[in-house]
Amino acid sequence: MSRVYFGPEDDIIDPCWDNAFKAVFTKETAASKGALTGLLSALLDRKVKAVQLIANEPAVDSLQDRQIRYDIHCKIDGEELVDVEMTLHPLKFEPARIEYYAGELFTGQDIRGGNRGYKDLKRTYQISLLVNGLLFEDGEFLHEFEYYDAERKTPLGGRTRIITLELRKIERILEKPARTMTGKERWAVFFKYCTDKEKRRLINELLEYEEGITMASEALLIISRDEEERARLRSEKKYVLDRITALAEAREEGLEEGLEKGSREKAGEIAVNLLRTGLPAEQIAQITGLSADTVRSLQ
Repeated sequence: MSRVYFGPEDDIIDPCWDNAFKAVFTKETAASKGALTGLLSALLDRKVKAVQLIANEPAVDSLQDRQIRYDIHCKIDGEELVDVEMTLHPLKFEPARIEYYAGELFTGQDIRGGNRGYKDLKRTYQISLLVNGLLFEDGEFLHEFEYYDAERKTPLGGRTRIITLELRKIERILEKPARTMTGKERWAVFFKYCTDKEKRRLINELLEYEEGITMASEALLIISRDEEERARLRSEKKYVLDRITALAEAREEGLEEGLEKGSREKAGEIAVNLLRTGLPAEQIAQITGLSADTVRSLQ
């Protein structure tokens, strides 16, 4: 593979945006496949040998439906299931959402029929990369969860694992030379700073130590020069900004005051406006205090 290098003038698409993230890691190219294998190997602390992508959502153009699905659904080494998502703006109930989909991933395995049973359940991994917002207040950017009896310090030995990386917490990692960073740290720095031209030297150093990042960079450079990919990104940014604006307007219209006074009529009016932006009913329910079924009935 030819030497990959980010030049000072390269205008790089931000891989933390949904369309760009999937374009880097889910295309049928050697660079994209190598990037995903490298990312999973680093995050799971093992050498992943084979990755099989599994279709799990509508076409990339279906922006509204896409917001409630995980970005990448795949099977590794022929049996274990992995979900990966890059979340630009985590919501206040993000931990519950992560736990919900982790449970869905595990229980979605088909063990019915023949001699199959619980013994045949494979390990599942739920991975969330979080760009903005904070889930935990301890200052650590990496958390890994498994079922565990904390009081008696006894692991369940289960087959479900949740991994979260909060990119807002990685400033202190920049104090370390690239050669001494862990694989997880290098990937976190790459995602956070690859578009920062002042950090280009550091990003190019990462390429010397992490083959997966090199391949991700190759894929990123290709899509950054593709006008169609840039158009997709502009569409996604417009969608997200429209949603944020709708939420802000909802608050300005007196949502909190209306709800405090028991004004379900006002909440319903706001819910209708939010539905027009394509926001899922479950999220609108969280915002307005209405039930998800009530929100759906307004469509």
